[in-house]
Amino acid sequence: MLNYDGTKPLITMVVPTGIGASIGGFAGDASQVARSFAKDFNVIVNPNVVNAACFSGITENMLYTEGWTLSEFFKGNLSLIPSSDNKIGVIFDKGISQGILNVHINTINAVKTVYGVDVVGYEVTDEPCKVEFFNTDTGISSGSVINHKTMVEAGKKLLKKGSNVLAIVCKFEEPPEDDYKNGDDVDIVGGVEAVISHYLTRELKVPVVHSPAFEDITIKTDLVSPKAAAEYITPTFLPCILLGLDKAPLISYEKVEHSIYIDKVKALIMPYNSLGSSIVMDALERGIKVFAIKENSSILKITKEIIKKNGIIEIETYNDCKNKLKELYK
Repeated sequence: MLNYDGTKPLITMVVPTGIGASIGGFAGDASQVARSFAKDFNVIVNPNVVNAACFSGITENMLYTEGWTLSEFFKGNLSLIPSSDNKIGVIFDKGISQGILNVHINTINAVKTVYGVDVVGYEVTDEPCKVEFFNTDTGISSGSVINHKTMVEAGKKLLKKGSNVLAIVCKFEEPPEDDYKNGDDVDIVGGVEAVISHYLTRELKVPVVHSPAFEDITIKTDLVSPKAAAEYITPTFLPCILLGLDKAPLISYEKVEHSIYIDKVKALIMPYNSLGSSIVMDALERGIKVFAIKENSSILKITKEIIKKNGIIEIETYNDCKNKLKELYK
């Protein structure tokens, strides 16, 4: 079964991870916007747009596509094959304690029971992954993995077992106290999560999305911002990853029936001042309209004035953008 309606125009909505976006910089807080677009369009989204810990904003006609794949797609180097009922393998970091691993295995079984997702199995890495995360001098979330090759080897084992998409759960140390829970600041762990997903997708050539595991799984009782609330009511963020990967498009480097190529994309929708990525440049090069949404800003300062290229349309709100797209492609 394909989760793609070929009668609807295809657009792409991206909110980069770890840049403090006012909409989409927290826990699934861009989901309502994406779901609104999905009423009239097929929508390619990056996981950051719809991931919300134990919730997911994903709908049937969203194409859940991580960042490295998006970059290669916009370059024309690969196509997306709409898919559903994917066979999911889960990589667990050996650094995760047995108790926390048990919580995540229970989570897998709960999602399988309720939603019927096909998790074919899991593998624990041979070595602890040792994830490091931090904010750069410019305030952007970033990080690294010391034992990155152990993740690849675990992924290969799962592919041999029949998986065609992968989730990975790495142990994270507790982040320092900040204003994230109050709806401010940058998600300090988001950047390295993107690094992990990009690296494994590039190496294994299948969709891979990351979820962090923390040793402290205490549910906090203080009130937090609605934008961050999804992450404060659950001990694990794995459910949204599994729900997204269940219907993630597969990657193809060859002509395949039902493949979607970049020439199908009508528009790319980005936060107002986050226009420096390769997908923006490739979209402009291909004549794809780029909408910069003023109501969504980040700590970046890369605007239309900085880019100095034709094809960028600044627009006040996501709703204004939706209405404009409906006018263009009705």
